[in-house]
Amino acid sequence: MNSVEDEFISTISHELRTPLTSIRGFSQTLLNSWDKIKDDDKKKFIGIIEEQSNRLIHLVENILTVSKENAGLQVLKKVDVNSCIKRIVPLFTEHYKSHKFVLNFYNSLPPARLDEDKFQQIMTNLIDNAAKYSEPGSTVTVSTGIAGENVFIRVQDCGVGIKQEDYDKIFKRFSRLENHLTSKTQGNGLGLYITKKLTEKMNGKISFKSKENEGTVFELQFPFYNQEDALKCSQMS
Repeated sequence: MNSVEDEFISTISHELRTPLTSIRGFSQTLLNSWDKIKDDDKKKFIGIIEEQSNRLIHLVENILTVSKENAGLQVLKKVDVNSCIKRIVPLFTEHYKSHKFVLNFYNSLPPARLDEDKFQQIMTNLIDNAAKYSEPGSTVTVSTGIAGENVFIRVQDCGVGIKQEDYDKIFKRFSRLENHLTSKTQGNGLGLYITKKLTEKMNGKISFKSKENEGTVFELQFPFYNQEDALKCSQMS
């Protein structure tokens, strides 16, 4: 077993253990002392169990994606990007209650050629990062539009931003940047690595712009579903 595999197993073992320990601990507390626990505390404990369960699900999805890195995607199909994003955002409005999520959609957006499940995973990673690494009460904006013969999606936050010297770390596996918010949040450094891999597998591109203490914008671009859409959009521009 090489050092990369050792690092992978060690990191994943740690990341799995943390939510599992929380789930087991609070479950045991509820089972053993249900009648002695106040209703408000019960709700709090169940909320923690749910949060850690969701974290575990997200982590397992990322692990499976990494382990199948060279596996093929589903057949790329016609996907309504705006509708897909609308279904995802409510997951975050519930979890990040103090954040404001703004959708700025291009209404006549042509369909893109995507694996919808993988696109949802990409958007989940980007929106979760935007909220996680920005202060409570700040705004996360998701925009869509047309760039040449591609659909673009932008996820913008008002967070701590990225130092220029850290740019080359952004899409590396197990890489986490150091700032006052990363020390308070849970992560394994797989999200953006997976996001880039999945984007490129669907013939897409991902880029970012960031300024320290002012926020970050990630942009995705994916080809239109067919050439007729490309022709129509070129005539409109």
